[in-house]
Amino acid sequence: MRDPLSAMSDAFTAFLFGKVETTRLPVRTSTGQAQAVYLPTAAPGLGDSGVIIGREVYSGKGYIYDPFQLYGQQLPAPHWLVLGESGNGKSALEKTYVLRQLRFRDRQVVVLDAQGEDGVGEWNLIAQELGLTPIRLDPTSALNGGIRLNPLDPAITTTGQLALLRTIIEVAMGHGLDERSGFALKVAHAFVNETKTHRQPVLMDIVDQLRHPEPESAAAMNVDIDDVRAWGLDVALVLDRLVDGDLRGMFDGPTSADIDLDAPLIVFDLSHIDRNSIAMPILMAIVGVWLEHTWIRPDRKKRIFLVEEAWHIINSPFVAQLFQRLLKFGRRLGLSFVAVVHHLSDVVDGAAAREAAAILKMASTRTIYAQKADEARATGRVLGLPRWAVEIIPTLTPGIAVWDVNGNVQVVKHLITEAERPLVFTDRAMTESSATELLPEDVRAAELEAEQRAARIENQQRLNESSESTVA
Repeated sequence: MRDPLSAMSDAFTAFLFGKVETTRLPVRTSTGQAQAVYLPTAAPGLGDSGVIIGREVYSGKGYIYDPFQLYGQQLPAPHWLVLGESGNGKSALEKTYVLRQLRFRDRQVVVLDAQGEDGVGEWNLIAQELGLTPIRLDPTSALNGGIRLNPLDPAITTTGQLALLRTIIEVAMGHGLDERSGFALKVAHAFVNETKTHRQPVLMDIVDQLRHPEPESAAAMNVDIDDVRAWGLDVALVLDRLVDGDLRGMFDGPTSADIDLDAPLIVFDLSHIDRNSIAMPILMAIVGVWLEHTWIRPDRKKRIFLVEEAWHIINSPFVAQLFQRLLKFGRRLGLSFVAVVHHLSDVVDGAAAREAAAILKMASTRTIYAQKADEARATGRVLGLPRWAVEIIPTLTPGIAVWDVNGNVQVVKHLITEAERPLVFTDRAMTESSATELLPEDVRAAELEAEQRAARIENQQRLNESSESTVA
C-alpha cells in the first residue's frame, strides 16, 4: 500500500501537469520467449544476391536463393533436393527458378523432362518461348530422322565409354557383370575403337564383335574362342535391345549433329518413354554420362542440371554411382544438380540406399512441400529437420514449402509473376496451379488459416524449447 506522502505528491503533480503514466512492474522473460511472442522477429535471410523465390511466411520478407552466390560461404555444396506430393507446386517452382536463373548471362540449364501431355514434355512451352527445340528421345521417331545420342561418341573418353557400357548392361540385367562377361566386353570395345577409325563407332559394332570375337582376344588369356563368345553372349543380348529392340534408334548411330550444347536451355524430352520400365534408368545413365563428357566444361559458366522423377537415378545403384561421381566432379566446375522426388521413401528404402544417402548428403538445400504426417516424420528423421518444421509440413497448402538451406530453415511462399503464369501452368501443371495465384476466395482463406496454424505450431514449439532450456 502506498504511503500518504507519495499519494499527495502524485496528486499535486497530476494537478499541475496532467495525468502521468502509471508505473508497470517489469516482465522477466528469456530471449527465446520474447522472439516467439514478437512475430516480426524472424530468422536471418540468405542475402540479397540471386533470384527471388517468394516471401518468407512469418516475416513477409522477400526470400532470395542462389546456390552459386551462397556456395563456399553458407553452402558446402550447390546441389538441391525438392520433395513433395503431386499438386503442391513443385513444377511451378522448378520452371520459374530456371526462367529467373536464365536472366543471368553466365547461366545454362539442362532439364531431363520425364513428364508430358499431348505428345510433348511439360517443358515444351518454355522451350518454345525461348526459341528452342527440345531434344525428344523417342524410339518411334528415332528411325525416321529422330535424335540420337551415341554412347561411343568420340567426345567421351575411352574409359568413360566402357564405364557407360557396363552401366547400361548392369542396369538392364539388375546385377553387376562378372569377371568373364566384363572381359568379353572390354576386349570387344578395345577392338572396335582400334579398327573403326574412319567413322564413329556404334553399338552394333560392339554387338557384332561380342558375337564374333577375334581369336587374338582368346589367345591373350590362353582360353578357347568359344569360351570368349559364351562369356559375351548375355552382354550382346542386352545391347541388342538398344540396337534392334524397343529402344532402337536412339543410341545405335552417330550423335545427331543438330544438338546445340551452347543453348541457354537444353531440354531432353523423355515423355515418350515408359517411366516405370527399365528403359528410364538406362536413358538416365546414357544422358548423364554423355553430358558429363560433352556439356560440362571449365569455361566459368554456371550450370544447372535439373532431373524430374529423379528416383529413377537414385534408386538404381549403378546409375546412382555414375551421378554421384558427376556431382563430385561438377562441384568444381560450377554445376548445381537439382533432383525432384515425390517421396523420400522411394529412394532411402530402395535398392540403392547407400548411394542415395551419399547423394542426399551432398544436397545442402532441401525444399519440402506438403506430405502426409508419417512421410513428414520419416523425411524429418532422414534430413535432420527441426521438430517444428516436421509438424508444419502436413499442414502446408500448395505453393508453400519448408526450405532448409544448410540448417537455415524457413517457411516460404512461392510467388509467380503475370509473365510467368502462362508458361508454368500447362494443362498438366494446372493441378499445381492452385499453389500460387488466381485462387478462389475459399482456398485463399484456407491458405491463410494454414499459415496461421503453422505460425502457432512454430511459436508453441519455440516456447517449449525455451522453457526446457530455462529449466535446464
